[in-house]
Amino acid sequence: MSMDKLFKKIAEKQNPTVAGLDPKLSYIPDYIREESYKKYGKTLEGAADALLQFNKGLIDALCDIVPAVKPQAAYYEMYGWQGVKALTETIAYAKEHGMFVITDGKRNDIGATMTAYAAAHLGTTQVEDVVAEPFGADALTVNGYLGTDGIQPLLEVCGKEDKGIFVLVKTSNPSSGELQDRPLADGNTVYRAMGAMCEGWGEKLPGKYGYSGVGAVVGATYPAQLEELRAAMPHTFFLVPGYGAQGGAANDVAPGFDKNGLGAIVNSSRGIMCAWQKEGVDGYEFAAAARREAIRMRDEIVGRIGEIKLP
Repeated sequence: MSMDKLFKKIAEKQNPTVAGLDPKLSYIPDYIREESYKKYGKTLEGAADALLQFNKGLIDALCDIVPAVKPQAAYYEMYGWQGVKALTETIAYAKEHGMFVITDGKRNDIGATMTAYAAAHLGTTQVEDVVAEPFGADALTVNGYLGTDGIQPLLEVCGKEDKGIFVLVKTSNPSSGELQDRPLADGNTVYRAMGAMCEGWGEKLPGKYGYSGVGAVVGATYPAQLEELRAAMPHTFFLVPGYGAQGGAANDVAPGFDKNGLGAIVNSSRGIMCAWQKEGVDGYEFAAAARREAIRMRDEIVGRIGEIKLP
């Protein structure tokens, strides 16, 4: 099962973190942008090439210590098909370097449309008598608020292709409570109801280490709810955004882990990508600065949760 591969990587590296690849041009050192513009001009293609070169530098610096990357699709789609090509090449490059790839697309629809999304990001596409893999990520973030109609096509593809999903449950943004915290007639909140649905969907994708192929997105900015959901969702692995730039720290993410140090993977995007700017070092040191921040983050979290052990 795809998530089992992630757990093994986390345990091998003793690192329950994922590097978010959400690049803006302002995060990228001048020399990379200038080289790309020399080749392609100040065009969508030039911008997309700069994103790709920046990502490759980060992946080279992180692949031996960080188990996974999480490219956010919107940051590539804003540069048109050229940006989408850069996303595809980023995914391929990360996988070539042994990293687990979570595409942060938050996709959802119903029926044939969701089947198409699932095939695009996690499965394969038939081109006449040829089968092709469009993006090839290992997992995809999805919105479950359309219900089972929007999740079932993903479960089918995940089962067939050995992939995983992370369903939005309790997100890290300030206004998440406007909907997710609302009480229901049975006394539960909306996020608790969504969590229960994830547990149910996950029964179709059981894993080796107690967690299914259906994960959940639960933000570090709400540690009390993170602890609540960990207890309520014992078979659901958490993707935890909100660490670092959004305010979450090791004590905030710790409730998402189980007694073995498993149960969650914590994302940092700007903290890693922009480490060179925060440190005030030369842009040529962006990759080294990212590595230093990734090590600091790993050590802080593992220092709080302890050794990570596969059950």
